[in-house]
Amino acid sequence: MKVLITGGAGYIGSVLSERLLDTGFDVTAVDNLLYGQHGPFHRAADPHYDFVFGDARDETLMKTLIPKADVLIPLAAAVGAPLCDRDPFFARTVNLEAVQLMNRLRSPSQRIIFPTTNSGYGTKSGEEFCTEETALEPISLYGKLKVQAEAELLDSPNTISLRLATVFGMSLRMRIDLLVNHFVYEAVTRGYLVIFEKNFKRNYVHIRDVADGFVHCIEKGDGMLNRSFNLGLDSANLSKQELAEKIQCYVPKFLVQYSEIGSDPDKRNYIVSNQRLRDAGFEARRSLDEGIVELIKGYRMIGRGQFGNI
Repeated sequence: MKVLITGGAGYIGSVLSERLLDTGFDVTAVDNLLYGQHGPFHRAADPHYDFVFGDARDETLMKTLIPKADVLIPLAAAVGAPLCDRDPFFARTVNLEAVQLMNRLRSPSQRIIFPTTNSGYGTKSGEEFCTEETALEPISLYGKLKVQAEAELLDSPNTISLRLATVFGMSLRMRIDLLVNHFVYEAVTRGYLVIFEKNFKRNYVHIRDVADGFVHCIEKGDGMLNRSFNLGLDSANLSKQELAEKIQCYVPKFLVQYSEIGSDPDKRNYIVSNQRLRDAGFEARRSLDEGIVELIKGYRMIGRGQFGNI
């Protein structure tokens, strides 16, 4: 089976590509290497892997690649509210229009597995579990574009949407801005962090569980079609303060200051139920504790920051 991934050298894409190859799929990864990362050089000799330097918004390119695939995974995206607010045109063209392009060019026999975000649940109380039936109320441009793309795909045949919790864990194209990754990075490099909205809650999931979830949708997704599924770890519905305190168990000298100043661009404050995906046969299994230990080890591999003196 052949899988086409846009954003295939990104944070999730690089891990997913490895997982798919190890499972026995053929993978074509499309990426414009926007953030200066390099492709997976160690896969250049692999006949089951191909890398295309290009843009998911390039209709001429996508017309040549899409017909060759059995499964399509549009990971290319401007991720996060701050980035989307900084460049709304870029955000709309890649987060929505590139997905619409893929959907228009594919045949109904080709499955799209779409990664969206559970930040679409918006400003809930943090006390009641959000399910896939909970009304979506995104307030950021990022959330709104993802919700619109999901709605259009689910009105099309042979689609599955995975509403991802906040992802954590190491990747070849590392992202330190994601909440768990960021908190652990500050703990092991600076030993100090100021946290605002300490009681705001959200759900978390390990990046390798995300990759496993995509594989499940390919191999066993026939009964999941045209539905959305929360993909997170039920035991990791935590507030920012609870997350910081868990990290302190592994980095005891980590000092945390809680501030009344500052706000989340998404205003996220929710807890999420992942029961629907569990009923479909898949459950995230890697714990937050495992992820923290992994990140501490991984950050030792990064070494001193490029612009730091100490």
